Amino acid sequence: MAPEGVPGDLPRTITFSGDNNGTPRLHTIPSREPRAAAGRTSEKNPEFIVALGSANADPVASPASTKVDTENEKSKNIDVTEHMLPLKDVCSKFSVDANPDRPQDSFGLAASQAATLLETNGPNSLTPPKKKSSLQKFFICLSSLFNLMLIASGILEYILLGIDFKDNKANIYMGAILIVVAFINAAVEWYQQRKSENTLAALLKMIPAKSHVIRERKLDSIPASDIVVGDVLFLRMGDKIPADCYVFASSDLKVDNSSLTGESEPQERGPGNTMKNPLEATNMVFNGTLAVSGEAYAIVVRTGDNTVLGQIAGLTAGEEKAESPLNREIATFVRIIASIAILTAIIFFIAGMCLYKDFPFAINFAIGIFVAWVPEGLPATVTMLLTIAAKRMASENVLVKDLQGVETLGAITLLATDKTGTLTRNQMTVTNIWANGRMYSSTRGHNDIGEPIVGIEVSGVREIIAISTLCRSVKFDRTDVPMDKRQLLGDATESGLVRFAGSRLGSDFDEMLPRHPKVFEIPFNSANKWMLTVHKLEHQNGPLTLLIKGAPERILRLCTTILFSNEIVPLTEEHKRQYDETYEYMASRGHRVLAFAQLQLDGGEFPEGYVFNKKTENYPKSGYTFVGLSSLEDPPKHGVREAIGRCRSAGIQVMMVTGDHPLTAEAIGRKINLVLGETREAVAKRTGRPVEEIGEDEYDAMVIHGEKIAEMTDREWDLVFRKNEVIFARTSPKNKLEIVSRAQSMGHICGVTGDGVNDSPALKKADLGIAMNESGSDVSKEAASMILLDDNFASIVKGIEEGRLIFANLKKSIRYTVTHSTPEVIPQILYIIVPLPPMLTSIMILCIDLGFEIMAALTYAWEPAESGNGLMKLPPRKPVTMRSIAQLRAYNARHPPPPTDPETGKPIKDKWHVHIAKAIKAPFTKLWWQDWMEKSEGEVLVDGDLLSWAYLEAGLISAISLTVVFFVILHKHGISPRQARLMAKDTSKSYFNKDSPEYTYNGRTFTGNDQFYALNEARTGVLFSIYILQVFNLFICKARFRLPFGKFMFRNTRTFYGFGGGLVLLALVTYIPPLNSVFNGSYKSIPLYWLIAVGFGCFLLAYATARMLILRKSKPIKWNRTIEGLHMHPTIWSTRHTTKSIDLKV
Repeated sequence: MAPEGVPGDLPRTITFSGDNNGTPRLHTIPSREPRAAAGRTSEKNPEFIVALGSANADPVASPASTKVDTENEKSKNIDVTEHMLPLKDVCSKFSVDANPDRPQDSFGLAASQAATLLETNGPNSLTPPKKKSSLQKFFICLSSLFNLMLIASGILEYILLGIDFKDNKANIYMGAILIVVAFINAAVEWYQQRKSENTLAALLKMIPAKSHVIRERKLDSIPASDIVVGDVLFLRMGDKIPADCYVFASSDLKVDNSSLTGESEPQERGPGNTMKNPLEATNMVFNGTLAVSGEAYAIVVRTGDNTVLGQIAGLTAGEEKAESPLNREIATFVRIIASIAILTAIIFFIAGMCLYKDFPFAINFAIGIFVAWVPEGLPATVTMLLTIAAKRMASENVLVKDLQGVETLGAITLLATDKTGTLTRNQMTVTNIWANGRMYSSTRGHNDIGEPIVGIEVSGVREIIAISTLCRSVKFDRTDVPMDKRQLLGDATESGLVRFAGSRLGSDFDEMLPRHPKVFEIPFNSANKWMLTVHKLEHQNGPLTLLIKGAPERILRLCTTILFSNEIVPLTEEHKRQYDETYEYMASRGHRVLAFAQLQLDGGEFPEGYVFNKKTENYPKSGYTFVGLSSLEDPPKHGVREAIGRCRSAGIQVMMVTGDHPLTAEAIGRKINLVLGETREAVAKRTGRPVEEIGEDEYDAMVIHGEKIAEMTDREWDLVFRKNEVIFARTSPKNKLEIVSRAQSMGHICGVTGDGVNDSPALKKADLGIAMNESGSDVSKEAASMILLDDNFASIVKGIEEGRLIFANLKKSIRYTVTHSTPEVIPQILYIIVPLPPMLTSIMILCIDLGFEIMAALTYAWEPAESGNGLMKLPPRKPVTMRSIAQLRAYNARHPPPPTDPETGKPIKDKWHVHIAKAIKAPFTKLWWQDWMEKSEGEVLVDGDLLSWAYLEAGLISAISLTVVFFVILHKHGISPRQARLMAKDTSKSYFNKDSPEYTYNGRTFTGNDQFYALNEARTGVLFSIYILQVFNLFICKARFRLPFGKFMFRNTRTFYGFGGGLVLLALVTYIPPLNSVFNGSYKSIPLYWLIAVGFGCFLLAYATARMLILRKSKPIKWNRTIEGLHMHPTIWSTRHTTKSIDLKV
């Protein structure tokens, strides 16, 4: 930390006086200043220098020498030369007028000139990078595990056909159908992926990038695609640089070049340059990089594909996307089902060979078993469900940049939200001023204290107005209209101060800065939390005056004197007591509080031509005069209180993470349902005990200062996350990142909302970063995975509900889909074990899986919630509890993270053969079984209840139903179950084919045709039996919290389209030749026998009802507890807050 100097004389205050024209001017009284502090040095990343091929680089090759050489060649070929030209030549080259002394007054380009250049050169956009072709994407879908096994089965059918054509004629159809089904399945998945990509691309166009450009001396916001070479841009903190630009004026501009050059630290940019390599030029900023602090004016020198980003190939490639929890669960389920299918196919192939010694027969049987297990349409169903949800969320003004975000939003357990612009309106209004020892009010209301501000000559008030006018970074779109009609570009807090000062000064406001120009500036940043400027503001001891504003506690530390009772006096403990009392009063009303100070610089040490330098810090850093405090009100947004209440009722922990004062943050938190209980300090005050004696169970809320975060122990972090009401105040970007990391380490699925550049690290780290569209910076939008188009926090609640609905519907869809596996597998087992005639062929199984089943399963995408608020009364599906935290920590202890690459910092992945070997070995280890048997907290996509219903309960009832229908229809033709078994068991003769020998039973002779048509009619009955039972199951699976009766079962009209389409398909394959021949259907089938299945369907419905009633008693649904004190009904008092008055001097 730089040493602090001690002033020799007391500094004096700013005063107003009139000039010859009667216009107010500023003067100051002299003071002596401390000496400059020692400077700081900065270094460049040596790896970066090598990678760029700098002449100053170390010649020793790095481990990635080949890559470095490639980068060197690229940097040599970059077509940028303007960085070596003076401003005059750049302006001449692009026919633009730029004013380096007063850049805001630059003329820029004429509108007609810009229009001509745009038409000539085209829009400022990059040619989209080459993507995988549609054919490549299709083959990727085709190469999924299920499809490859279907294709292999089809090829095997044709091999069998080649071995024995006569006995395997049916393989002509079977092999073709298996292969075609794989292609159809891949086509459906490919189409849905393509559709979802197009949907997301269309949604992302809803938030076009904007840039601030000066044309004809007017600052305007235009689409970044309309920028042309020669445009003068105004760049500020949070902007994404839209083109390659030549910087001719700046104030502490720093850019993040990591996306372009790999530099990890922000680089300072400004006028002047000595570097030959354009990527190292200090006066150039490039397309795609981010302004992380400061501001600048720059001339566009390259646009679109002519930018460095457009010239260097491969730099826009993104990182691999991590799988969402939902995708991991689906992938695990698919692998398990595929493993079961392969294993059972192998087992029954061996059984078939042992029993019948017939290779083609055993192969066909194994293929039938495999096809019966595999839910072929599941990947397409999942993709379609998420795509439809993304569209619905966009209609609710929630834009997801990735389909994974749809489900993640519904699964979040903790939501860390910024305050300003997210929970509040980001519309600051000055309410009170405390200066000269007195309280003043700029508004009049029933709660306001202090005397009204009647003029600008009041001591203390005029100084605050002057500092607000001069020490600012706010820009205007135009200055030829009154203040209230101008568009302000800048921070909301500073904009509020500027509007207040402008309303008091009137037309004199615009004259003050030209009359007292700024010679030095340190913009506000999250580390200092103040803004400092030096102006040509003459006083008795010199020509320069230092002005500063910022966080009150930071400003007070820099001051040794105070303006009090119209005098400059030493700062005493009594002054600090009054300051604390006033600060507490302002902050307790939920207002943002800023402090103001000044210092007149001694002309002997700081003459008029003195050159200040931020790096060497040759400016005073202490000895300032404290001028006063100003409070600004930023009311909560409408609907925020109710939205936070709904989040908390849904079991989601909501935390406020803000840079404001703890009292301000707590006051806002109490207005918006975020804080209801007492803090430890409040309990101590109420009970009259020391804070240290208050037990952890005596308070519910915590307000933590950001300065304490670095010192917190693991036990203290555990305590913080056990509390339901937590606010982090005065936080830095590093603090926010630490909070998110700690939450994730405990198993929280963490969502983070924010709109500023300081929020971007936490947005990127979170499981789901949520940025604001209208008030958010380009940096925050870049880092986030979800954007609120209307900046309405309440939209998050709609998104959470939609995410939960998608998970619930997906689970219902899988529950329904896998139920048909048991009635498909059991006939295959009976066929070889009993044996019985084949009830289902592989072709019929595929007709079920990819016919009516996929039609019905997709209808769950439109399934509404069972009740209006039911989903939001359930806890998150992965709640964080003490048990889950202990489990996670034990799991992490058993599974240490893999080693990382020292160069890239990424985990080192095993080779494919090592990975396969570990996967084979894993089930034979104790660790694998320990992980497998450990019961996890919360709800998973495929759980024991789902598997029990699908495979054991509903599946068996359906299997019994089809077996009864099968034997009843055979009995109609005169074949009893016993005779059917004997005919199937007789391996010396092949029955139930057209060319089968005659069979005589009870004096009745059955020809081959009789046997064949009897079996096909029985098979048709089986097919319809499965369909009818699944129609009942389709409605049963809709009910999770309610009994499967009522109007809610029929609200989704697409359900009727789904099973109606399935019925049409079955009719086609049953009654329409030649389809009935291919699918073994019988046009003689009589619907009378389907009533048996209807009866079993009614039994299934009754069983499901009884089952649900029993589960309600044995395993009741765990609803969230009711939170007492939540205010859930909006009123005119939603944003008002009553506080008690304090004894202040007025």
